[in-house]
Amino acid sequence: MSGHSKWANIQHRKGRQDAKRGKEFTKAAKEIIIAAKGGGDPAGNSRLRAAIAAAKAINLPKDKIEAAIRKGTGQEAGGDLSEIMYEGHAPGGIAVIVETATDNRNRTVAEIRHIMTKAGGSMGEAGCVAWMFDRKGVITFSKEKYTEEALMEAALEAGADDLHDEDDVWEIYTSMADFTGVRDAFEAAGLEMLSAELEMVPQNLMPVDVETGTKVMKFIEALEDNDDVQNVYTNADFPDELMDA
Repeated sequence: MSGHSKWANIQHRKGRQDAKRGKEFTKAAKEIIIAAKGGGDPAGNSRLRAAIAAAKAINLPKDKIEAAIRKGTGQEAGGDLSEIMYEGHAPGGIAVIVETATDNRNRTVAEIRHIMTKAGGSMGEAGCVAWMFDRKGVITFSKEKYTEEALMEAALEAGADDLHDEDDVWEIYTSMADFTGVRDAFEAAGLEMLSAELEMVPQNLMPVDVETGTKVMKFIEALEDNDDVQNVYTNADFPDELMDA
């Protein structure tokens, strides 16, 4: 199981998602703003289409979605955001990638470095851990709605690479090049996706014990609490004990 997926499942089981709904709204709005810089019409902008779908999945109000699009296209103020990726290590030498969306690069790099150091990790140079990850399309479906056989057939027809059993969901992986086509094929087939995003997927996982895993979880939580952070990826393989801790 990928570190990112397992972390998401741990969050879900501990009820953290509802507590961070405001943060999720901000993150979704920022993704729409950035995506809309490539054009405000979702029909001709696949990233914007995916961002809107993700926002609707967490019930971001329609007026906020529309406002974010206007900011991204320059029709309203507040769209001056830059995407910056930081790399480093969490406790135990675990590789970490942090994706941010910020209107102030100097503030963000200082805050991310401070958070990493305070939580027992360190920020590294660009490229220090990115080589351990691949950028892939990750599309998730509910196990309650779809069987593995039904999704496997649809995935093969759409051109996806693989299907993984990730506890509460099915995860389908695609290459970056095929991501949009596969997602659009699922959409056209009327299959309801829980999420469809480009993610940094670790090539190999590093097992951690409960003590180290707990430290890594706190490290990730501290990063995710920062308003500029959009995504945090890790190659940690968390022990099952932490799922019910």
